[in-house]
Formats: sequence, structure tokens, C-alpha cells
Amino acid sequence: MKKFFLAAAALLTLFCCTPKATSVHPEWTYDSVVYEVNIRQFTPEGTFKGVEAQLPRLKELGVDVLWLMPMYKIGEVERKGSLGSYYAISDYCAVNPEFGTMEDFEALLGAAHAQGFKVILDWVANQTAPDNVWMTTKPADFYERDSLGNAIWEYDWTDTRSLNYENKEVWKAQDEAMRFWLDKGVDGFRCDAAGEMPADFWKGVLPALKRDYPDAYLLAEAEKPELSDPAETFDATYAWELHHLMNEIAQGKKNVGDLKDYLARDDAKYPREAFRLTFTSNHDENSWAGTEFERMGDAAKVMAMLCFTLPKSQPLIYTGQEIGLDRRLAFFEKDPITDWSANEWTTFWKGLVDLKHDNPALAAGEKGGTLEYIQDVPEGILAFCRKVAGNAVTVEANLTPDAILLDDGSELAGWDYIVNVWHGTEK
Repeated sequence: MKKFFLAAAALLTLFCCTPKATSVHPEWTYDSVVYEVNIRQFTPEGTFKGVEAQLPRLKELGVDVLWLMPMYKIGEVERKGSLGSYYAISDYCAVNPEFGTMEDFEALLGAAHAQGFKVILDWVANQTAPDNVWMTTKPADFYERDSLGNAIWEYDWTDTRSLNYENKEVWKAQDEAMRFWLDKGVDGFRCDAAGEMPADFWKGVLPALKRDYPDAYLLAEAEKPELSDPAETFDATYAWELHHLMNEIAQGKKNVGDLKDYLARDDAKYPREAFRLTFTSNHDENSWAGTEFERMGDAAKVMAMLCFTLPKSQPLIYTGQEIGLDRRLAFFEKDPITDWSANEWTTFWKGLVDLKHDNPALAAGEKGGTLEYIQDVPEGILAFCRKVAGNAVTVEANLTPDAILLDDGSELAGWDYIVNVWHGTEK
């Protein structure tokens, strides 16, 4: 696959009218790339120390934010598999001994900060393990219960019990537990299943959290406009609809027109300030829906490129994508990656990370350039430009499996793309 990142001469004049925006998010977040760390599968040891040993490799990759999948103590009652789900937590303020000690976690956090990373934790507020410490230390109405008084669960999450958000004491307990980790120096949270809880909970807790920890970053695993105001809720929400649409385009079920329709809807629903987490894989998709190669095939690279270049996008790389890992990772058992040797995929992802960092036009939220379509392109091509003062990025992406003849007489192969970059001075 050919990729062209062409930087023009420094004296190039760029016409651009996008105004300089005031920051509504922590300054460090706008050009950041998130990397999801599956601690259990990250090394044969599957420990905090194992992750710490890999920090130099992640630094070379260029990612900014390390999202640690839940690293809290896991419940044993009705545990799934031999090791249990990360998302069935028995104590919010204790680490999973499978991964090491609290001292090991603090050493990892310190080492990551020393190398320039931000570290966010996966926060699971919707439910706990059946044997969470709150089950015996808190009143019965801390949990949702059936007519017989039994604590209940959602979906097939039989290893969990649902917290009762009609009880404001649950709000307080969640707030205190989050602050426990923020006081240790973590840089924010990715909040699991954030849309399962009432928006009033987040609006009741997060503004004070943001006030007291103004540099913290908050990511919601939810696609709800009411959770997208960075002033009172989250910095970023999941672009789930885009993800599923990219899968469908890769499978020939949708096309460029559907993508343009989506982008128009998304722009109407979410404020320009909102970050949208974009991805071709994550822990849920990899383990249950399949790898990006299963879902997207030869389109995996062009879809990843769009995750880095579309408006509002804050891109995510999941454990193993940077080496082109082509297998599903087990969820409840040990299934480690043992060979992290760099290859063409490492070069590919590093190129995208550098593209994001080097071009202010690709910043997330209100600081990035808005979407301007390039007109009169062949059918099947998505062509657009994003620009801010002194910088512009244009993309031509073939979102079909067939070669397409461009206006200049050249041919763009199926699922191939061209990215052009300009730097200059504003006139």
C-alpha cells in the first residue's frame, strides 16, 4: 500500500480562516493518541513490571496516553474462566494480585510519567463483582435487587451485580474511589459502559472532579450527546457508529455516501469541542467480534488512517495492533503476546502517530480543522481537506476494493490512499 506524506516548502502560503481556539480540554489532549494496554496479555508475565519493561518500545511508537484495562482486585464468586473478568471488581481501591502489588503499580505509574506518558485507568462504575467489599459494608440498597432481595445483573454479566444509582450514596462512594487514584497521580479515566448509568450521575460528580483535577482526561465508553460537553461531563466519547460503519464499508455493505451521511449526523449531534474516540479495534472487538483483519480485511489500513484524520477524532491503538497481531486474545484466561518484534505494521502505526502529532489541522475538538470535501472526485473516493493557520492535510481514500483512475491519470489501488501535508505561513 502506498502512502504519501508530502511536506511543502516552509515558504508556502496557506489560505486559512480557522480562528485560534481557547482550550476547553487539558492542553496535552488535543494531539494525543491513546494506547490500550491489556495487562494480562501484554507479556508472558502479565504484570505491572512487564508493562513497565515495555515503556521504551511504546515511547518509540509515539503514543501519548496509556489506558490500563482494569487493574483492580477481581471477584471470585461466579468468576468466569480461571482468572475472571477485569470488569468484575471486588475492591476499587486494591490492585489485582495477578498483576503485582500496589507498589508495583505505583512504580509503573512513576516510570510512565518519567517517560512522558499520561496514564488513565479503566473505571467500571456500572457494576461490581458479587463479592465486592461494598456488598457487606454498605446498605442493601447500594445494589439493584429483585422482589426477593437478590442483587441482580445485566445482560449475561453473571459475574457482576448492578449498582443502584437512585441511591446518592453510590455517587459519593464512586467519587471517593476515583479520587483515591487521582490522588496517586493517575491522569484520568476511561469509564466503562458510561451510558448505562444516568447522565445525572456523571453531571453530578464530574464537574467537581474537573475543578479539583483540571488536567485530568475523561473518556466515556458511550455514544451519547448528553455526555459530550467537556465542561460538565467527558472530554471524549466513543465513535461506535463510525466503527461499525467502517466494518460495513470494508465488507461492501456500505459506501462513501453512507460515510458522508454519518459525518453530517455526527457533526449535527456533537459540539465541535467534543472529542470522538476512533478505532479499528479494542478489547471488546478483538475478543468477541474478531480482529480488524477478520472484520475489515485489506481495508484495515485505510480505515485506521481515517481514524487519525477525520474531524474530532482522537485515535486509539489496541494491544498488538502495532505488530499486526492477527488473533483474538482470550478474555478470561492467560493468552500472552510473546513476540513484539517490529515489522511493517509498526512502521505503519508510527507513521500515523507522527502524522497526528506533526499537523495541528488534525487536532481533536475545536482546535482541529473542520472538514472540507474535495469536489468532483471519482465515485468510491472520499476526498477531504482539514486546515488551520499554517497547516493543511488532504486525504484521498479509495473505499472500494477496485482500482480507481484519478483525474491526473494516475491509478489509486483498491483500499489505497494518499495523504498530502502542507506547512506554510498564513496570509
